[in-house]
Order: sequence, then C-alpha cells, then structure tokens
Amino acid sequence: MPTRPSRDLEVVPNPAPGRTYRVRVVAPEFTCLCPRTGQPDFATIVVEYAPGEGLIELKSLKLYLWSFRDEGVFHEAVVNRILEDLAGAARPRWMRVTGYFRVRGGITTTVTAATGPEPADLPAPAPAPGPHEA
Repeated sequence: MPTRPSRDLEVVPNPAPGRTYRVRVVAPEFTCLCPRTGQPDFATIVVEYAPGEGLIELKSLKLYLWSFRDEGVFHEAVVNRILEDLAGAARPRWMRVTGYFRVRGGITTTVTAATGPEPADLPAPAPAPGPHEA
C-alpha cells in the first residue's frame, strides 16, 4: 500500500523527560502553493523544540509536511499552522518553527514562530553539519 500525505501527527514517549534538551528537525523539501497564483512555493522548514513528555515521530512529521503540497497558503499562515499543530500534538516545553522560503519573483521570505521564550537551560543549537557529514 503506497504512503499518502496525512495530517495525523504521531507522538512517541520521550526517553528522557526529566532532562532539558533540544531537538532540531530540518525538512529541506517542503512545498505548498501560492494562494494568489497557484504556483509552487519551496521552503526548508526547521522545527526546534524542548520536549515535554512526548516526541514527534518523524515519519508522521514527513507525511504531515507533505500534506501541504497541494494547499494554497501564505508563508506566514503555514508556519504558524505547523507550530500550532506540532505544539498541540507534542506539548513541548518550548517550540520554534522557521520556514526559509526560496526565491520567487526576486524575493525570499523567512518566517519564524515560537510558543514562548526559549528555556534558559536549553542547550545551544549544534552547528549545521557540512556537506560531507549530512
């Protein structure tokens, strides 16, 4: 049976719920449609969060992000919706979603939304891996 896009997010138990740590997920192949023109918009979506009791299961996240492929939505709206849906499902201590939308019409757009202030004891983000490490 082929895999299909889905808005169902699965959450799995956090193996270290007593520790404050950062999870960063990078999805470089996000697409949605411009609601004005119907043309595709391409973005890298970065999700960072300090887990509470649950973690976002990655296959369900992939299928969730894929579900926007044929939806007409403004950049600001889709980033905020992703934040609301993910935070609602996983109930993290803190979460931030950033959409880095590629150039279209000579303009790039970056949209960042967060659930609140970053916890003071949250480890700093690790540097991005080089091309030989990814």
